[in-house]
Amino acid sequence: MAGHNKWSKVKHIKGAADAKRGKIFSKLSKEITLAAKAGGGSPDMNARLRTAILSAKAQNMPNDTIDRAVKKGTGEIEGAAIEEIVYEGYGPGGVAFMVEVATDNRNRSAQDMRTTFSKNNGTFADAGSVAYMFVRRGEIRASKAAYTEDQVTELALECGAEDFASDDEDWIFYTTLEQLFTVGAALKEKNVTTTTQKLIYLPSNTLLIEDADVARQLVRLYDALDDYDDTQNVFANFELSDQAAAALE
Repeated sequence: MAGHNKWSKVKHIKGAADAKRGKIFSKLSKEITLAAKAGGGSPDMNARLRTAILSAKAQNMPNDTIDRAVKKGTGEIEGAAIEEIVYEGYGPGGVAFMVEVATDNRNRSAQDMRTTFSKNNGTFADAGSVAYMFVRRGEIRASKAAYTEDQVTELALECGAEDFASDDEDWIFYTTLEQLFTVGAALKEKNVTTTTQKLIYLPSNTLLIEDADVARQLVRLYDALDDYDDTQNVFANFELSDQAAAALE
């Protein structure tokens, strides 16, 4: 069922932080390293690595930077061991947060997350405290300007997507955890140019935030979590009402 994702308004408001090329490269490099560590250094044999490299190239990351990240993952180049951790917490209004972190120091990152939540009217939570509110899904994005809703509906059905939605900029195809790369390949065969392809934590239900003060606090917390050096992705189960979004803008 198609729908408009008001969470995009939050991402649009905070988009300036993600525009910093150095931060983007750092996130992409870590994802390449983690993908190579988990599944080997061959993009042909490692779908996650192939996706990470395509994302890096879409951001014009230099090939030598990509190669170094792969070799760190396979152990050909020495470097600190990076591991993936998901931290959980609550924000103002009882909103749930899931934060994917890639770190070489688990204890440091846990303390930093605890401090970030505390300083921004949030609460750091134990593992499993909010995870049940989310489902693991694949997400594939394509430019909204390139396709009509009818075309996207047809593509979703033909390529095996579970669902689709839209935000201000993109059509979003949702897949099962196992079918992300299969659906991505099917879209490619249909000559669909995708902008991102990744696994996400999709909230089972969302909280509609209508209070402008709560909205400001939530965006401030989201910013702080996302701007943390080791953060890869932040997911939350809220959306803003039109009035709250207008107040922020």
